[in-house]
Amino acid sequence: MEVLTMKELLETGVHFGHRTRKWNPKMARYIFTERKGIHIIDLEQTVEMFRKAYYTIRDKVADGGEVLFVGTKKQVQATIQEEAERCGAHYVNRRWLGGTLTNFGTIRQSIEKMKRLEGMIEDGTVEAMPNKEASKLKRQLSKLQRNLDGLRNMARKPDLMFIIDPDVEDIAVREANNAGVPVIAIVDTNCDPDPIDYLIPGNDDAIKATKLITARIADAVIEGREGLQGQAQEAETADGEAVAPPEGERTGVEAETGEAETPEAEPVAVATPVDTESEKTPEAEEAPAEEADKPAKQAEDASEEPDDD
Repeated sequence: MEVLTMKELLETGVHFGHRTRKWNPKMARYIFTERKGIHIIDLEQTVEMFRKAYYTIRDKVADGGEVLFVGTKKQVQATIQEEAERCGAHYVNRRWLGGTLTNFGTIRQSIEKMKRLEGMIEDGTVEAMPNKEASKLKRQLSKLQRNLDGLRNMARKPDLMFIIDPDVEDIAVREANNAGVPVIAIVDTNCDPDPIDYLIPGNDDAIKATKLITARIADAVIEGREGLQGQAQEAETADGEAVAPPEGERTGVEAETGEAETPEAEPVAVATPVDTESEKTPEAEEAPAEEADKPAKQAEDASEEPDDD
C-alpha cells in the first residue's frame, strides 16, 4: 500500500511551485516543467522521496526516537499543532526561539518556569497576590505558553525534525545542522535544498498541500509508536515464558492435575522404596532357596524308587 499517491498530490496542489523569477536554481532537478510563469514540481520524485522520509520517521520512532514539528507561518500553525498533538510529538508553531536546540538547557529552565506559574494559578497563589503583581505573572505565563507549550514534554533534543518551508525556518535548520539533528522538510522551488537531509519537493504555501503531507508524517509517527509498543509486549511475553517451568518437567500431582505438589509428598515418595526393602521377612528371602533345592530332591526320590525287575 502506498503511503502517498500521485492522485492525492494532484488534488491538493502539491505540484505547484513558485513563480519562475523567484526560483532557486538548486531546485532545478526537482522541477518537471514551467506553465504560465509557474514552475511545476515533478511529483514522481516527490512520491519517492516522501516514501523514504516516511519510513525513516517510522523506524526512528520505533527505536524510541522523538520528532519535532516546526512551522510558524500563519497558514500552517493550526496544522502543525493539530497533527503533532494527534501523534504525540513536540511542536513549535508560533516562534522559533534562538537556542532551542543549541542551548536546550536554558529553554528547559523556561519550560520549568512555565509549569511553576501554571501551578501557582491552579492552587490560587496568584489570586492572593496584589493585582499588579498577579497581572504581571499572567502576562509572563501567556508569553511562555505561546512559545513553549508544544515543548513542555520534551526532556532532550529530538532525533528528527519535520519543517514546513525551510526558507522561513532558516534559524531552526541551522541549529538542527549544528546539533546533528536530521531535517525532513517540505521544500518549494524557492528554497535551498542543501541543508535538508530528507527533502520532500512540494508546495509549502497551500493549506491543503501542507496538511496532507503533515498528516502522513504524523501517521508515520503513530505507526512507529505502535511498533515500539509491540516490541515491548513481545519482550514481556518472552520474559514470562522464560520464568515459567517447562511442561515436561512437571512431576507427580502437578503433572496430572496441574497443581503443585505439597511439601510433604516428596519425602514420602523417596522413603517408600527404602522402607519396603528394610521390611522384607526371612520367609521371603528363603523362598528362592527352596525353589532352587527342588530339582535335587526330585533326583534323590527317583533314585530311591524300587526297580520293577
